[in-house]
Amino acid sequence: MKKCAFLIAMLMLAILGRAQMAEPVHFSSEMKMLEGNNAEIVFSATIDPGWHVYSTDISDDGPTRATFNADKLEGVELVGKLQPRGQVKEQFDEMFGATLRFFENRGAFVQKIRFTKPKYNISCYLEYGACNDEMCMPPTTVEFSKSGEAPIASPSPEEEGLDGSSTDAAAPQSAESDSSVVDTPQQPLESDSLISLPSLGEEAGVSSLWAPITDELNAFGSTAGDGDMSLSWWMIFLEGLLAGFLAILTPCVWPIIPMTVSFFLKRNKDRKKAIREAIIYGLSIVVIYVLLGLLVTLLFGASALNALSTNAVFNIIFALLLIVFAASFFGAFELTLPSSWSNKMDEKSEKTTGLLSIFFMAFTLVLVSFSCTGPIVGFLLVAVSTQGDIVAPTIGMLGFAIALAIPFTLFALFPSLLKQAPKSGGWMNTVKVVLGFIELAFALKFLSVADLAYGWHLLDRETFLALWIVLFALLGAYLLGWLKFPHDDDSRKTNVPQFFLGWVSLAFAVYMVPGLWGAPLKAISAFSPPMNTQDFNLYEGSVEAKYTDYDLGMAAARAQGKPVMVDFTGFGCVNCRKMEAAVWTDQTVRDILNDKYVLISLYVDDKTPLPEPVEVADVDGTTRKLRTVGDKWSYLERLKIGANTQPFYVLLDPATGKPLNGLRSYDEDIAAYIDFLEKGLKNFSANDK
Repeated sequence: MKKCAFLIAMLMLAILGRAQMAEPVHFSSEMKMLEGNNAEIVFSATIDPGWHVYSTDISDDGPTRATFNADKLEGVELVGKLQPRGQVKEQFDEMFGATLRFFENRGAFVQKIRFTKPKYNISCYLEYGACNDEMCMPPTTVEFSKSGEAPIASPSPEEEGLDGSSTDAAAPQSAESDSSVVDTPQQPLESDSLISLPSLGEEAGVSSLWAPITDELNAFGSTAGDGDMSLSWWMIFLEGLLAGFLAILTPCVWPIIPMTVSFFLKRNKDRKKAIREAIIYGLSIVVIYVLLGLLVTLLFGASALNALSTNAVFNIIFALLLIVFAASFFGAFELTLPSSWSNKMDEKSEKTTGLLSIFFMAFTLVLVSFSCTGPIVGFLLVAVSTQGDIVAPTIGMLGFAIALAIPFTLFALFPSLLKQAPKSGGWMNTVKVVLGFIELAFALKFLSVADLAYGWHLLDRETFLALWIVLFALLGAYLLGWLKFPHDDDSRKTNVPQFFLGWVSLAFAVYMVPGLWGAPLKAISAFSPPMNTQDFNLYEGSVEAKYTDYDLGMAAARAQGKPVMVDFTGFGCVNCRKMEAAVWTDQTVRDILNDKYVLISLYVDDKTPLPEPVEVADVDGTTRKLRTVGDKWSYLERLKIGANTQPFYVLLDPATGKPLNGLRSYDEDIAAYIDFLEKGLKNFSANDK
């Protein structure tokens, strides 16, 4: 439900047509006195549904982890390191190749201190990172300042046991209990005055380039978050429908169709009743498979399914299962469920009457056909689980079941069609073998995920492509009759459909050959390893930002007389990399960005320290201290476009800093992205006139 709530919120933002400031995490801070001269600084978080805050113990190469930082510690000393307190969740992340730990809903971070002098003065802050499945916030800070006299009295009874280092039982309680979350006003940091905006730039007089442009962007209309969830659900349904039609053509299902329809027609002299029972039989198949989709989702949950889909060990196991299924399809062995299961279902259908007997007959079909439908159903469930939506598995199974039920109902309505339907024969084994090749291709994809996660470099891009080239060349050879398997008839001949399919398969293998030297191969970019794993690459058509500094880039654009595209991005931003791989590799997009724009990429998680910390008045009226280059660009994003997530793309006039079009965010629609860029060029030309 958390996922659904987040998606609804995103759709509401799309309807409003404007970038909104995301405030998914709400922190409070306080100091708790402990026994003796000890105390602890507690940062307590309430986290919006769908978002998570990363914990302390994650790799430096991953997303922003929580850290405790001190500007001034007078009269106190730190005791140990910053500790998470509460329910910390773990999940292996494919992109970072590491296990990430994070809080959802609630969490707290605690830094223990010891007083060393009668008076103390503390100025410190917590830095943390937060993400959801679509976007990430830049590194964000929570300030805490306090001064006074050090306590010498013993702690009150309410404070006993709050030291996370002395009792394990107290730790979760303080993170989950509302009584531990006390809103403490943030005290301003010591400073004579807040800096003026131009001092953030690289040259004098650039303050207008930093000025907010949210009203102008709203006038254009932002396209951020325009994704249509109903469209993705339709795609999942169509994928399930296609999988179901493939399952019909297998030798485990096709021969059963005429037998089952004939049974209904023979046992009922009344044809209307026979048709009605056949329809109920088809509906029973739909109900069984939809219940299977619901069962998988309820057992694991949408988030768990999505976690499994990116888990390295799971991908290895699933790849091995696909290899086993492929071997079965090739004829190495027959994969079936225990015969006792289908026998019991058959007995139940004979002993019962009415609708229940028909339901048990449908269940028998599901069990008997498992050797052919099992691999297809398994792959479908894993594929749709990557949508991270609780409805996706059910919709996928609905499409699969409807496709599987259609022939039973259709032939019951029109029995004469049975005479025209293809007879069972060797062509069904050809379908199984083709499915075996497809299973192997996807097995390599799942092995590639594990290879990237563990850094084995066994399936780098060119190795993966070489295996796929051979695999689809062999598939073409099989369809053209040059290759045979144990279950194939010696007299098997290539028919016209097989000839065209073999031709397409061989052509696909040839299409992939240039990828061995670095060609992008956009048709399979979702399956192949990323380009950076390619050892030998002759392809030079990439898009790279010439500038990673806003003011320098704007100055260069003014000198060149070109408009600017500012790319608010991050080193740990997964969706930023997806956009670069899926959209920026398009030749038209690439040419426009390289030739007609000055591209400025601003990394909001850049940890390079500024020459000295800078205090600013943030857009929400609070005082914020900028310590790193990433802080600077994050502040610019909040101030200028009123957003704090990535990726965001904004087109600007370098002379005025005004927008040339609305905003773009994560959306892999290349045509819309080209239109976005071209409209910016048109408006820039109009401004010059």
